[in-house]
Amino acid sequence: MGPRLKVIDNAPASSIAKDGRRNFVHPADVSGKFTRIRRVVFAVLIGIYLATPFIQVGGKPMVFLDVAHRRFHLFGASFNAHDFWLVFFLVTGVGFGLIFLTTLFGRVWCGYACPQTVFLEGVYRRVERLVEGNRNERIRRNQGPWNFDKIWRKTVKLAIFAAISVGLAHVFLAYFVSFPSMWTMVTSPPNENLEAFVWTTAFAGVTFFNFAWFREQVCLIICPYGRLQSVMTDRDTFNVAYDVKRGEPRGKAKEEGVGDCVDCRRCVQVCPTGIDIRNGLQLDCVGCASCIDACDEVMDKLGRPRGLIRYDSPNGLEGKKRRFLRPRVWVYGAFGLLGLVVASIATSQRVPFEAHILRTAGAVFVVSDEAVRNPVRFHVVNKRDEPIVLKVEDRSDPGVERDPVIEEIRLAPGESRYVAFMLVVKREAMRPGLRARYTLSREGERANVEIPVLGPVGRE
Repeated sequence: MGPRLKVIDNAPASSIAKDGRRNFVHPADVSGKFTRIRRVVFAVLIGIYLATPFIQVGGKPMVFLDVAHRRFHLFGASFNAHDFWLVFFLVTGVGFGLIFLTTLFGRVWCGYACPQTVFLEGVYRRVERLVEGNRNERIRRNQGPWNFDKIWRKTVKLAIFAAISVGLAHVFLAYFVSFPSMWTMVTSPPNENLEAFVWTTAFAGVTFFNFAWFREQVCLIICPYGRLQSVMTDRDTFNVAYDVKRGEPRGKAKEEGVGDCVDCRRCVQVCPTGIDIRNGLQLDCVGCASCIDACDEVMDKLGRPRGLIRYDSPNGLEGKKRRFLRPRVWVYGAFGLLGLVVASIATSQRVPFEAHILRTAGAVFVVSDEAVRNPVRFHVVNKRDEPIVLKVEDRSDPGVERDPVIEEIRLAPGESRYVAFMLVVKREAMRPGLRARYTLSREGERANVEIPVLGPVGRE
């Protein structure tokens, strides 16, 4: 058995070394108020992710994005590709809502609700701690030789990671094909559903690579949100912060003339991105508050007040007046609320069917000895998950007739149809400005369509 390796904890506080190489982060275990809150939030969000495809609302999954048929079922409401414009207002509202939250509380989204954090800290790292032990044990084992203990632990950990990644990928697939279809695909040979098999395998592979190796580098290299925080925050934004006035100069607990920080580096050891929060707000900080819980533990042991590291604003740390509500907060909040309100109103007033009247391809009108004919067609779309019957009411100008006369149109669930007919006007009745107008309705829901009648005026 080789010599016991000593864990050296004086490496640069970052997951990226000065020469660009990767410093693998092994955060230590921590307990405290914010850690407990995060665990509850993680459990709720993971539960929602796993349960949503299986919960039925109105006979459909609560969230079912049926891209293949361009049908989308959300919380009991059904949408089709024609409703995609609603996404703009929804994304606008959510986007400005996130900016609004960032302006007030910094990267609280990253630390508590971002899927990257939720699954990394709430699932994968918990498995890693269970299999490989605490921080010091993991570091010693990684620094040591490849013996039986190291090999079996790494193998078991990666096998569990792979199984979790495959499971998460199949749940993700269920959002797009529904759980019954997903189960049929799983129990069938891969070549019968090759496209779904390839996408699920790729998603599982990316998930495994991300949470087994890439980890916090997603936040630092790929995600643009952290890089934008400097333009979304100001000196009144609450972030995880170190009280320099109280903590400096650092020194031993019993040493006189020093601050409250005893330079134990506990805040660095628990950080999931490996930074030293005492160096100020950094791009790497995801606002998880692990360092707050860790520092509070140390302060409790020393009999000193908590809050050496805490949520506070730069102005608050300097003893200046804090402004919680300020102009940029009102602006971001107004834009976010506007987007959500418009999306809500547009969704509530959305007619569950669409109707248009269009000209057919080719000649726009045909002239005979007795009449002028315009070939046209109704385009009707049923957005419901049940069959409907549309009544057709003729409100056209006098002299405009239909051939054939269409009284009603029957549509299957989700069906899109074209119904062709002729607009017929006698030659002597033809005049400029004639229009064909129709109302298509069902159970109080109405859609008005119209089109001009084209043709020569009078007899030649």
